[in-house]
Amino acid sequence: MNEPKSFVRKLGQRLGMAVPAFVMLVVGYEAFEWTFNRVYVPVGYSMVLRYKGPPLPFLPGDRPVAAPGQFAKVDENGRPLEIGILKDMLGPGRHFRWIGWWETKLVPDTIVKPGQVAVVTSRMGKELTGDKFLVDGRFEETAEKGILRQVFAPGTYRINDYAYFVEVIEEKQIQSGTQTKHSGWVSIPTGYAGVVTNLSDNQSGDRAAGIQDEVLQPGLYPMNPNEQHVDIIPVGYAEKSIKSNLVSRDGVPVLDDSGEPAVMDDNSGINFPSNDGFPIHMDFTAVWGIMPDQAADVIRTFGNLDAVETKVVVPQIESICRNQGSSLGAVDLLVGDTRLKFQEAVSHDFETVLKDKGLTLLHGFVRNIHIPLEVRKPIQEKFIADELKLTREQEILTARTEATLREAEKKVDLETERIKAETTKLFAEAVAEGNKKAEETKAETGKLVAAIARKSAELEAQATVNLGKADASTRQMEAEAKSELFQLAVSAFGSGDAYNHWVFASGLPEDIQLDMLYAGEGTFWTDLKGFSEVMLGREAAKANQRPASQTPSNANGVTTAPTSKK
Repeated sequence: MNEPKSFVRKLGQRLGMAVPAFVMLVVGYEAFEWTFNRVYVPVGYSMVLRYKGPPLPFLPGDRPVAAPGQFAKVDENGRPLEIGILKDMLGPGRHFRWIGWWETKLVPDTIVKPGQVAVVTSRMGKELTGDKFLVDGRFEETAEKGILRQVFAPGTYRINDYAYFVEVIEEKQIQSGTQTKHSGWVSIPTGYAGVVTNLSDNQSGDRAAGIQDEVLQPGLYPMNPNEQHVDIIPVGYAEKSIKSNLVSRDGVPVLDDSGEPAVMDDNSGINFPSNDGFPIHMDFTAVWGIMPDQAADVIRTFGNLDAVETKVVVPQIESICRNQGSSLGAVDLLVGDTRLKFQEAVSHDFETVLKDKGLTLLHGFVRNIHIPLEVRKPIQEKFIADELKLTREQEILTARTEATLREAEKKVDLETERIKAETTKLFAEAVAEGNKKAEETKAETGKLVAAIARKSAELEAQATVNLGKADASTRQMEAEAKSELFQLAVSAFGSGDAYNHWVFASGLPEDIQLDMLYAGEGTFWTDLKGFSEVMLGREAAKANQRPASQTPSNANGVTTAPTSKK
């Protein structure tokens, strides 16, 4: 019995010692984790990991080392299988890596600001072969060492510095002779085009090295300085004028005797001798330009816009004007018809030359031709005299025309008055004819009214006769109907006296009282006195018994009493 108790006691003592030891172990592990194994990556940084880890589990020997210039391999769960630097980096935050197995290094993220591009160089992979010096492929998928063809536009990138080197650049200008080429962050403004020059073949883009025919429109373009250079060239029209120097005093041109500006005796403008030996000075203006589809050929042929102007535009203007002008005399260059033909010929030849050079001409015209005064003055005076003669002739013609106009105006006034008189006459005749028609219509209307009145009277007379006949006929029929009615009534009662008695009896009131009075000998009128007294007394008694409103009265308001007839 004592042995089990002793065992339990010993077990309890051991457990009491083990629990604090376990707690201390856990606390010590956490303290070690948060003190030595905890790594913190701030915002804007990434952490490169190098695994130097333990032997492989369940396998003898050390873990293999990654090949030089290569990342350490990992399994499908991201656990390292080799000692070396891992491809994936840790982002901002708190991470725990055992100090005995891992080495860490903070690397700032690559920030490419607006107006910048990042050029990346791969440090791992195979060496480039042949004349290639750019690495094709996307970032982190390259298999060769060298500068990547791909560049990074503005943004923030996490790049492992063990495998890649990054250079952030802004717009880069490369001077090549008289040409200024651009690369990096290329900005092409409005009114310009970009001519691209590839420094190497681009098999993925199917583009050969050299100047490309397709130009870039205005906009922003990230360019790899090791792959492409861009010539920014203005497109559209530009003006180029060649002018002669004029004699001036205090900045005001000096005029010669004929009122024309005096030209300095130098080589300014386009100067040449006429075929009759007079010195000629000429001013010329050209509005020419380069279209977007011509820009690549201009860069390929001449280099830049200034070279086009100095090598083509100006020399051709001077050459054409001199060749054409030297074949004409000074007078021919002054007179209107021959001068116009000269200007048209110069413009046509100049347009043909520019078109052959791949350029466009909008306008090319001779502005001024300065002829010597000794040639110009006599011709101008002759022209002035001719113009004065023409002016006088025109004035005479104008006066004649004015007289003809006044005569025409008088004729117009006369015709106007005649038309007014004729109109008044026609109006009076129209009014008279209208009045005549109105009177005739009025008389005809009166005649028709009289006829209608006579017809109406006849109809009314006939109606009166017919009404009289109808009334007489109606009365006759009523009389006949009454006669027949009386005849039938008499026939029904058997005799006329019986019918009269019935009518009399029917007309008596229901409450009449008949009294028989005997009259003795004598007349009816003498016996009627007693009858009246009796009847009047009886009516007076009835009147005292009924309201006044029921008392019978005649039309004159006199109260009457019913009487009886025998």
